Amino acid sequence: MPSHKISNMSKVTVVGAGAVGATCADDIAQKELCNEVILVDIKEGLSEGKALDIWQVAPINLFDTRIKGSTNDYAMTAGSDVVVITSGLPRKPGMSRDDLISINAGIVKSVTENIVKYSPDAIIIVVSNPLDVMTYQAFLSAGLPSTKVFGMAGILDTARYRAFLADALHCSPKDISAMILGGHGDTMVPLPRYTTVSGIPVTELIDKATLDAIVERTKVGGGEIVKLLGTSAWYAPGTAAAQMVEAILRDQKRILPVCAWLQGEYGLKDIYMGAPVKLGRNGIEQIIELQLNDEEKELLSVSAKAVREVMNVLDGMLASAN
Repeated sequence: MPSHKISNMSKVTVVGAGAVGATCADDIAQKELCNEVILVDIKEGLSEGKALDIWQVAPINLFDTRIKGSTNDYAMTAGSDVVVITSGLPRKPGMSRDDLISINAGIVKSVTENIVKYSPDAIIIVVSNPLDVMTYQAFLSAGLPSTKVFGMAGILDTARYRAFLADALHCSPKDISAMILGGHGDTMVPLPRYTTVSGIPVTELIDKATLDAIVERTKVGGGEIVKLLGTSAWYAPGTAAAQMVEAILRDQKRILPVCAWLQGEYGLKDIYMGAPVKLGRNGIEQIIELQLNDEEKELLSVSAKAVREVMNVLDGMLASAN
């Protein structure tokens, strides 16, 4: 049962009614983060059906947020405060990385342009993969300040890290606080030095070999689920995106890791990468720069190089298209 009541007239759009988008929309509705959720998809009837199914939960779990589906009708999204973009294809056998970037960049570009047309003041959260470069594409297409266009990655990665630690320590995940920097992928940079359990440094509670193994498992956390399910995760990614929506609409000023446009922070410029930020009603209200040691700086540099390579692929595609 929701612990909060809707405090203001607000509207959220989730684009992409697949498993991630539907999970995100469901979590937003059940927590009563806004008055109305619009679920949009290109597939006829999919968003309408899932929206109807979620709305029929309302009398059971007692929430008031209305949820409606739309097949590619962006007029229904007009006046959205926050938009979550989950659209895109998963990488299929035989598909190159460049193929995936090209296809999904086209989808994200089209979605972003439609969103901004009807909701010029919206804050945009990107969940589509490859995450860092798709956030960059949305930023280029939106024409909005970078404080209003950012990606969901670090919350998911940190959640996996904390879940693995909770298992190893036989403790509640509620008590574990952690931070992850860098790209969304196997070059991400979990930070054990900034990981605590009820304020106690995690290094005092677990041996180095076990902690190192957890860090490595976190880096390939998404791949582990793909191997088990044959498809990518949806419960944790959808819920992670909803947490960002909550921080924005309730102006919580949460310190959360998100994929942000760095302009000199950590010695990096003109790159979308994971970093801790203060998230509130205005979007990213502050990018927080941690004091890293030499090893952490080197790992972040490697991650930035990997992200930059993918961004360069997109830049090349855009240049050749013009």
